[in-house]
Amino acid sequence: MSIKRFLLVALMALSLLASFATAIAANPPAPGKITGGKTTHHPDWFKESFLDITEDVNEAADADKHVILFMHLNGCPYCYKMTEENFKNAPYTKFIKKNFDVIVINIKGDREIAFNENTSVSEKELAKRLKVRYTPTILFLNTKNKIVARLNGYRSVPDFKHILDYVSEKAYAKTTLAKYMDEKKKSGQHKFRDHPQLKTAENLQQLADKPLAVLFEDKGCVLCNQIHDGHLKSPVINKILKQFTFVRLDALSQENIIDPEGNKTTPRDYAEKLGLTYRPGIVLFDKGKEIIRIESMLYTYHFQEVLRYVGEGHYKKYPNSFYDYLNVKTAELLKSGENIDLSK
Repeated sequence: MSIKRFLLVALMALSLLASFATAIAANPPAPGKITGGKTTHHPDWFKESFLDITEDVNEAADADKHVILFMHLNGCPYCYKMTEENFKNAPYTKFIKKNFDVIVINIKGDREIAFNENTSVSEKELAKRLKVRYTPTILFLNTKNKIVARLNGYRSVPDFKHILDYVSEKAYAKTTLAKYMDEKKKSGQHKFRDHPQLKTAENLQQLADKPLAVLFEDKGCVLCNQIHDGHLKSPVINKILKQFTFVRLDALSQENIIDPEGNKTTPRDYAEKLGLTYRPGIVLFDKGKEIIRIESMLYTYHFQEVLRYVGEGHYKKYPNSFYDYLNVKTAELLKSGENIDLSK
């Protein structure tokens, strides 16, 4: 082909590309939609509080109860699942009614709350002060209005019952929730499963050359099979995981390891140090420092974007909150015409 003919073909191709770009600009794709949000209808036996929490705590103490603050968000599919499975239709609903007063707080709400004698703020401001980053967040208060247990996100029905027992028995006065949960584990419920990207490692500090994802499982894990049958079979998620060194630890093991900061420990002691009470929990590190963790059940969109937040280094641009990144990512996807399902 002569140079003249080559230039002519190139100019024609550029002209077609320009026309195509102009057509797209003139007719942008229809914006995508967010689906999967679910409306939560709280049971009528939840307490109708005047939002003076100290008063609520005193009333609960007089009845030998603890207070639960159920911090939710409208349209949150995890809040819906928690309400339906763990409060409305659980085999221990009567137990909750007998031993707890449940108070609902909307983390984006504007109602005024007197949390204690020094703090009187809106619902959304209280959520910020309590560092609520997940919904639902469930806080258990003792008779002195102190938080004695905290759950970030959904918990399975069996696990939630253990946590209710931990608080109602006042076990928080003598042990941590992590230790209490480990003692309740029934071995043999879960068998560790293979995955092509999962590795075993004794020295996590040596793996700092790329982002590190540490999966904590144990033999009493109720939900571990779900993550293996679900997220860990997803081609999209497995592609994202290639950005990590992916390691599994048996959270009940007493074998010697070195943690990402170079400390000698065991998987059991390390999970305790992290305060990780959820299985399967995934803690994400970069350069030896924890960036974020997955400590509750997540549907696909949130799960994969938490991984991207660390694996692709977005936390460096959005260091204050994963949700700063997620809001931008969501807006970009919707603008491009892609739909987002929050409950798959």
